[in-house]
Amino acid sequence: MGSRGWGLVLACCLLLAFACGPVLSRVHVQQEQQEQEGTREQPPPPDHAERAEEKHEKYRPSQGEELPASRCFRCCDPGAPVYQVTPVPQINITILKGEKGDRGDRGIQGKYGKTGSAGARGHIGPKGQKGSMGAPGDRCKNHYAAFSVGRKKPLHSNDYYQTVVFDTEFVNLYGHFNMFTGKFYCYVPGIYFFSLNVHTWNQKETYLHIMRNGEEVVILYAQVSDRSIMQSQSLMLELQEQDEVWVRLFKGERENAIFSDEFDTYITFSGYLVKHAAEP
Repeated sequence: MGSRGWGLVLACCLLLAFACGPVLSRVHVQQEQQEQEGTREQPPPPDHAERAEEKHEKYRPSQGEELPASRCFRCCDPGAPVYQVTPVPQINITILKGEKGDRGDRGIQGKYGKTGSAGARGHIGPKGQKGSMGAPGDRCKNHYAAFSVGRKKPLHSNDYYQTVVFDTEFVNLYGHFNMFTGKFYCYVPGIYFFSLNVHTWNQKETYLHIMRNGEEVVILYAQVSDRSIMQSQSLMLELQEQDEVWVRLFKGERENAIFSDEFDTYITFSGYLVKHAAEP
């Protein structure tokens, strides 16, 4: 096809465009008008609240129509029936009280609390009843020990110590004082009181000791004098069982003597138990 043919085709297209242009524009304008009219007449879609209201209106009975017995209502529905409140029945608990149950097991002891302050002294209570007689007790055990002896013969010192032996017995309880040896033997331990009395000799010295188990305890002494006198010594000793107590005349470094005669007793030695060791 030559250039002449292409020119004919182009001319035909231009003629068709001029002929059909007004018709197409008229159709396009009518379509736009119909769309605008449809948009104006169609209402907006209802929201959730309006749809719920329409649903309620659909199931709401008309005025004068009775409600069916089996129909349910919501508390938010307008015109919902008001039901009467049924009172709650009251029960008397005292009528329903049961019998007392058994006592439960004792629980574990809790911790000791802090010591509180001492309270005020209470009132004196009433006097109680006299109690029953108790069982008889053991026999009361009393302990005794005592002696008192004298000498009626004079005694002079020698080159050695001499035990003063007594020849007269006043009291010798249970024989605790040995008259042959001149010694007191302790069989009941405790506290004892002892007393020694002698008569001095003119122009002679008097020198004696009260002894315990070979030891000098106290002295009885009188200086040389032109006249004779009575001289005494006393003391208390705590003795154990088998202890020994006696009187000893000092040896003859100087002239030493004690006086007595067969008619009178000038020399005495006594002792007794004051308190037993087991007593409180």
